[in-house]
Amino acid sequence: MNSQRSFIGFIVAGAIALLVIAIAGFYWFFAKSPANLIASTSQPGAAIFVSKLSPAMVSLLANPDRLQALDREEELSKLKTSLFAKSGIDYKQDVQPWLGNEITLAIATLDIDRDSENGQQPGYLLALATKQREKSREFVELLFSKRALAGATLAVEQYKGVKLISDNQPKEDLLAGAVVGEGFVLFANDPKVLRDAINNVQAPDLNLTSSPEYQKATKELPKGGLAVAFLNLPVVAKWQGLELPEQLYNSQIISLALNPKGLLAETTFLTSSEILSPSSSLSKPVGALQYVPASAGLAISGSNLSNLGNSDLAKLWRQATATVYGSGEDVVSRLAKPLVDVQKRWGINLPEDIFSWVQGEYAVALLPEKEQATPHWIFVVEKSESVEEGVARLDAIASSNGLSINTLTIDKQDKQKISAWTELTTATTKSDVKEGTSFTIETKVRGLHTALGNYEIFTSDLETMDEILTTKDNNSLIDNPNFKDSIAAISLPNQGYIYLDWTKSQNLLERQVPILKLAEVLGKPFFDNLRSLTVSSYGTDTRSLKGGVFFQFNNS
Repeated sequence: MNSQRSFIGFIVAGAIALLVIAIAGFYWFFAKSPANLIASTSQPGAAIFVSKLSPAMVSLLANPDRLQALDREEELSKLKTSLFAKSGIDYKQDVQPWLGNEITLAIATLDIDRDSENGQQPGYLLALATKQREKSREFVELLFSKRALAGATLAVEQYKGVKLISDNQPKEDLLAGAVVGEGFVLFANDPKVLRDAINNVQAPDLNLTSSPEYQKATKELPKGGLAVAFLNLPVVAKWQGLELPEQLYNSQIISLALNPKGLLAETTFLTSSEILSPSSSLSKPVGALQYVPASAGLAISGSNLSNLGNSDLAKLWRQATATVYGSGEDVVSRLAKPLVDVQKRWGINLPEDIFSWVQGEYAVALLPEKEQATPHWIFVVEKSESVEEGVARLDAIASSNGLSINTLTIDKQDKQKISAWTELTTATTKSDVKEGTSFTIETKVRGLHTALGNYEIFTSDLETMDEILTTKDNNSLIDNPNFKDSIAAISLPNQGYIYLDWTKSQNLLERQVPILKLAEVLGKPFFDNLRSLTVSSYGTDTRSLKGGVFFQFNNS
């Protein structure tokens, strides 16, 4: 009996793990065989079995055997072995001959019996495309016969012309299966889920393909995507037991596609409300990036921060983080801790005291160091009258906090005038004099700024300012080949970039977001080879927000 337990659990976990492995391997497989790994369709055919009220559906649109070439560390082989060994099934003999070009996993319902008093039991539906109906039918019968030999009592029923097989395993291990039509093998964790799936096909207004939100979302899918996921955001929030304070976007669709330099995940958020068209689209990277050293671990660039808090992108961020964390404020404070620390130390409000006067180009960067927990920071902003007023305002805030404003130069940059916000402190030392104590005065730099070209540059410390002045002409981020490759994959025009160098920022991010370590364990092949990721938003549709994340890997 034990060898047959939780087969549906293994299948569900296997489908998810298969997608993770696929993502982890795409980065180097593309260079070997780009033409052989293109999905024949960009939309999952199994959507006809899924209810329009389903919170989530994810699909792999390629046969997993075509991914075998990417299996450098035999992760895919290990998955197959662990998945089918517990069921007494031989993958190569019993599954491979009939398995087609789609694997779709959906949360079919939040509660199978719709009875809140006995707890919530989600219904899972797994659809496997078949290219040989008879072979797949033999597989289903073989699987359940093995479960019967292990002690289960089978139940067979005809439902609307479809033969359903299920067993009487304990509720958490129950399995039901069927071959539907000529195209799919279905498995679920309850026969009711299969009956609902068949109803969804025969009453088209019930299934996902009839949903206007899904129809709009699939129009955004690129051709040749290898995996796609669709999320019904209000239902996802309900699934998590959350009451969102702000619900702007109704659905999200995500696609994964290969790129000569890595993997591009494109996503579109859709809303039934009219949203503001992005006001600051850029046709090329902002010039402010020329003052960000290539050593930066994180860089954010764009144009116009003055209305950031009320933008649709900010509303999306609050909705998304509240869905995942239950609170948007907590995750923001974790990810932007260096900036939060500056706010507290200076007694300033970033949106009011800084963002409000940034109406041109800007770049923000963090330069992590292994020796210290808090990274150095850089803020570059395009000059304007509002910037001059903003700098004067910061000087006044610095003075009110007891800081002095001094002008200085760095030895090798003696022509560059730098304004520094400094603090005088005293230090005591032991003395041979009878009184026993002597005092020294130390000057601590709390921030600096200077003007270069058409930009005002702010930094956290002298070392960082020196690096900017020394390397601005030949070692900036905008000239870095990895950065160039990353942004080349993102559509233009766009609203700027968030660029994260994973190798430089990994330690910092792990300190600020502890759950990330768990994600790294689950997606080890992916994170072990990840070099960087670049995020951007683009598009001008007033009822959707579109963006992309480009993953670059070490061997790409």
